[in-house]
Amino acid sequence: MIYDTVVNNGLWFDGTGAEPAIRNLGIRDGRVTAISIDPLDETDCPRVIDARGKWVIPGIVDIHTHYDVEILEGPALSESLRHGVTSIFVGSCSLSTIHASPSDAGDLFGRVEAIPRKHVVDALTRAKTWNSASEYIAALESLPLGPNVAAFIGHSDMRAAEMGLDRATRKDVRPSDAELASMEAHLTEALDAGFVGMSGQQLLFDKLDGETCRSRTLPSTYATAKERRRLNAILRRRGRVFQAGPDPTNPVNTGMMAFTSVGIWRKRLKTSMLSAADIKSNKMAVTVLGPLAHLVNRLGGDLRWQHLPVPFEVYADGIDLVVFEEFGSGAAALHLTDEMERNTMLRSEEYRRQFRKDYDQKFGVKVWHRDFFDAEIVACPDDSVVGKTFGQVGVERGISHPVDAFLDLILEHGTKVRWRTTISNHRPEILDKFATDYGVQLGFSDAGAHLRNMAFYNFGLRFLRRVYDAQKAGQPFMTIEAAVHRLTGELADWYDVDAGHLRLGDRADLVVIDPAYLDDSLDGYAESPVVEYDNLSRMVNRNDKTVNAVLVGGEYVFGDGEAAPVLGNRRTGKFLKAGAH
Repeated sequence: MIYDTVVNNGLWFDGTGAEPAIRNLGIRDGRVTAISIDPLDETDCPRVIDARGKWVIPGIVDIHTHYDVEILEGPALSESLRHGVTSIFVGSCSLSTIHASPSDAGDLFGRVEAIPRKHVVDALTRAKTWNSASEYIAALESLPLGPNVAAFIGHSDMRAAEMGLDRATRKDVRPSDAELASMEAHLTEALDAGFVGMSGQQLLFDKLDGETCRSRTLPSTYATAKERRRLNAILRRRGRVFQAGPDPTNPVNTGMMAFTSVGIWRKRLKTSMLSAADIKSNKMAVTVLGPLAHLVNRLGGDLRWQHLPVPFEVYADGIDLVVFEEFGSGAAALHLTDEMERNTMLRSEEYRRQFRKDYDQKFGVKVWHRDFFDAEIVACPDDSVVGKTFGQVGVERGISHPVDAFLDLILEHGTKVRWRTTISNHRPEILDKFATDYGVQLGFSDAGAHLRNMAFYNFGLRFLRRVYDAQKAGQPFMTIEAAVHRLTGELADWYDVDAGHLRLGDRADLVVIDPAYLDDSLDGYAESPVVEYDNLSRMVNRNDKTVNAVLVGGEYVFGDGEAAPVLGNRRTGKFLKAGAH
């Protein structure tokens, strides 16, 4: 047999959790056609990869991204590929680009996902040729896709398209029977086309951009229980997934959404909930999340929490950070787009009084810890404050409240004040517990969104490092093969897509990793321009010695920090249709 690629002498993981072994892999026509202890015939083989001392694993699956806009004009998605992610999911958080107009999509994505509204509108105006899910798939597959793509259809997308964005975001308006029937038809057509399911959202601090409906919450949050039941009934019948975004500040809402998965007198609903996190502001939350999933599943449900398996460190330029949306004074500042108008408000003592009150609120569930002593300034025109927290600056300047120190610096330097904090997943022992909890799925990178705020493109590599380091220290909490399974085959199997495995006959989506470079280089952040967004600088990860080769469908696309010529010029990935193994 003549192979297109041979990968020699690597420690091969098949994605099932089976024990790894040194093997030689032969690839032909995009599939794994040989797995051998003995050397393979390399005659006329155009690519031979020496993986001695390396790990050969299936491509990592990223179940939560917001690449919906970027993929239209930058379909290579190299920032994920370079870290071994070969399959990505779009359509998260009730947001997709299937039915909404370019203008409405700009309002849906712009503020919630921190993708500048102008670029959302412009990209869709240029690219949108589809009016259905099947046409969307055809449009994607006409592009030179880098990774494979699976998709949810967004509830907010369908609701905005059917009702109009204004009516879809009013508490006193309900969809007509015809509008609800049309949403059901859209969902059914998407599932027929191969979408993995539907995403919904109940989180109340995700706000709309634009002018017409600015600062209203997403359309999905206005849906009644009847509307959600009718759409979920379709998912139940088809065995597809509901990606559920509950309101984390409302435990009752979270519990009700979780128990929706249970199938008493009806089929169960596969439910992927956002998200399992060890939140600094509520250290007891982690004691509930895992047991809740286990209880729901014992009662006949099929519930999984999505989880980012690394510390959730975020950066911000000035006050532009989504966590401020969760309380009134923060949302009021982000509502204003005119800088002079916003600054006038930030100077107001009445406004500052309310901000201090919101900041000092001790009761209730919240996402941000609201501690400016845990918010380090990393860049500022005033060098004297760099490396200090806003709280420290306030103490040094004799300012009585850290809120005033923060607002004073924002007024003085605006978005030139760059700072960071860790919101959740800060305790390694809790991360280890989540890693071994099979009520939890490892993903939630948010790749493609919050471009100036965070970079978790290499979350899979960082997770593998933690498992490997524990093993080397003689304190293992799980095996390497189990960790690989959690990032690959486990996810592909649950969502029912053709990915995540590296056995005979499987798609040749694979990654060659040098474990010697699962090191501190994984923690660093860099910045790189997004060409499609007028070269907007986004946060990225750069650990180029860790991943030596990435193949998608048998095609070499990336390695050692360099993209292959094929990437972005010819399609290597495909649309992953649910149920099409």
